[in-house]
Amino acid sequence: MIVEAGALPVGQTLQFDVCIVGSGPAGLTLARELGAHGLQVCVLESGSFEPSEGATRSLSELASEGGFVQVNPDNRNRRFGGNSGFWGVHLNHTTNGVRLIPYLPSDFERRDGVPFSGWPFSRSYLDPWYARAQAILGAGPYAYDLKNWVTPETSPLPLGDRYQTVIFMFGNGEMFTQQYRRELELSRNVTVYTSSNALELETEPSGQVVERVQVGTVQGARYAVQAKYFLLAAGGIENTHLLMLSNKVHKEGLGNEHDQLGRYFMDHPIAEGGHIYPRDRRIFERTALYDKRPVDGAHIMGGLVLSDELVVKESLLNLTSWLFPRPKWSAREDSMKALRRFARGRSFGNGLGAAWDDFTSALQGGGAVIDGIYNKATGVPFPFWPNLAEGEWHRKQQQKHRAYGVFEVLHLLEQAPDPENRLVLTEERDALGRRKAKLITRWREIDKRGIDLGQKILDEELRKKKLGHFEPRRTKDDDLIWSTLGASHHMGTARMHQSPRLGVVDEDCKVHGVHNLFVAGSATFPTGSSLNPTLTICALSARIADHVKLKLGRSQNVSMA
Repeated sequence: MIVEAGALPVGQTLQFDVCIVGSGPAGLTLARELGAHGLQVCVLESGSFEPSEGATRSLSELASEGGFVQVNPDNRNRRFGGNSGFWGVHLNHTTNGVRLIPYLPSDFERRDGVPFSGWPFSRSYLDPWYARAQAILGAGPYAYDLKNWVTPETSPLPLGDRYQTVIFMFGNGEMFTQQYRRELELSRNVTVYTSSNALELETEPSGQVVERVQVGTVQGARYAVQAKYFLLAAGGIENTHLLMLSNKVHKEGLGNEHDQLGRYFMDHPIAEGGHIYPRDRRIFERTALYDKRPVDGAHIMGGLVLSDELVVKESLLNLTSWLFPRPKWSAREDSMKALRRFARGRSFGNGLGAAWDDFTSALQGGGAVIDGIYNKATGVPFPFWPNLAEGEWHRKQQQKHRAYGVFEVLHLLEQAPDPENRLVLTEERDALGRRKAKLITRWREIDKRGIDLGQKILDEELRKKKLGHFEPRRTKDDDLIWSTLGASHHMGTARMHQSPRLGVVDEDCKVHGVHNLFVAGSATFPTGSSLNPTLTICALSARIADHVKLKLGRSQNVSMA
């Protein structure tokens, strides 16, 4: 059942087995798993079914200090389905696709050169829940082994033992915004309350058991929910914000006995890495593995990461590289501009030094000019331009070896966990009267060092295998060129660790010191990997659901309708 704003139980205290805060992928995974088990489940959703506006949208505003990672209301969506309604990869059956991949074995390992790294369990331990998450996300079989997708026409680049090709698959956001909405509208076990914001978790006097959550609307209405278990699934920032606000007994917030709550914030910055210049342009006819395309009912796409062995042995941060074919002239855009300025005499207006810089830059782009003239003369049409949302260039583009001359490389970056990258409470109040949160972030040398080394290795392997070479793209000050400072993958602020001295939740994602409170989602990640987190979020949520089922019992296989 779904209860909308006009019918909210104002002034009442409701009773449920389980209360879930948030209806994004983590929250709906929990709700469906527990509802099907026969438990009475409440889901509190801050928004409704459309993108939030006005006062509700303002609840996602976040002050920042340091200015590195972008966090704003557009990537903290308060609506049924959470961010799934804003996923933007175009597939044959939806425009709300999302990249999926399990984290690598090395992501779970402790790396001596990466402080605070290491998960409480291995990748293989999580595999059964990964397989369940794959089905929840509507993504086809759990089949990420490279051998499942390699053919003579789609072979991986032979980059030696320091790089490896990984497979991404794609889920469907409409599973959450449409299919699971219809399912829950008919459910006898799950009740979703929209326009309902969790204000504070109230514990009994010892602070070891949550008794109720106070709930409010931006219009001022209030009610409460009592439950046996409380599961926070409101995103990597809002989960932590709510724990901080719940401070009547634990003055620094729940799970924060050792000042760990809010620390270790991570995201996935996206950088324009540079270009691969192939030695033989026929490579574009043989690299469909790196194209987003449908195969046997699933959608897949290859990418490059550093090998597990290298990451663990050398204690490295990883980086993911996606390859997008481009005409050669696109890689020399600066040279093209320089050539036009020099030819028109504009360079001399800035002095002889500027004119010489433009002249030498134009010479460097001469090959690209010839390439463009050749394409025009041979009648090759303007090339199809794939990106993170659009693919199938291998099918759509004819004469690929003529149309394309380089691979543009886009990096998704791993950030090292840093206790000084953190959320804190401010004295400013939001539309609900709650203290607002502020994010403090910085970019560190350890983060940049990982990118520099990864790019150096990529160039070395391309040259060694006589495939071509890689040229990184940087500013004149040797800074990275950012596509975006964050991918809206907010991680780490309620990190997982067996010890409360080093984490907020234990290996079961239960908050340290509180018997009936769990955190679902990427806030619990000890490290962030350089891979998309959605599959791992849903896998951990399914695992939490199993834990709560064992605690509360009830019969299996109860129909949701």
